[in-house]
Amino acid sequence: RRRGTCQGQPVVGWFPMAKRVTNLYRYLEISRLANSRYLNALASVHDLSQARIALHQACRRTRSHGRSVRALNPLATQDFRLFQAVMRGEHALMGFRNRHVRTRLYGDPKDPGQKRRLSARVSRLLKILHTHRLVAKIPRSRRWRVTRRGHALMSATLNLSKDYFPNALAA
Repeated sequence: RRRGTCQGQPVVGWFPMAKRVTNLYRYLEISRLANSRYLNALASVHDLSQARIALHQACRRTRSHGRSVRALNPLATQDFRLFQAVMRGEHALMGFRNRHVRTRLYGDPKDPGQKRRLSARVSRLLKILHTHRLVAKIPRSRRWRVTRRGHALMSATLNLSKDYFPNALAA
């Protein structure tokens, strides 16, 4: 990302950077941001106090723009597989798209109509996670990122199922 100004206003955008010595400061900044995101994700794995609060709130129905949104059931197979797809380590740096979650959950169908229906289904699932504040949209992109609250809840759920219920949620 390069920063600049346009008519006196700061502009932040994604631009390709040349591999030159003059861009070392920016590579340092990007590396620090990536490492801090990764360390924050790892730190939430063992802190169960935030996970307990997030789990208590996520297991209740909530409202978004006057409409009711279903509660999450972290031990249900559908929600568990969604958590697995969203929490993959490859999404820690740049976030994830609908396509990444769709292929992880349902595979890659050849029929364009089926692909569109599955994409709409994943959009509804991401909206549920967004309403419960477990994921957030990255501005001006089609990518999503997992929030701190989401890391706490989903990583605790994945760890508990691995440690205490290994056969119940085999996916």
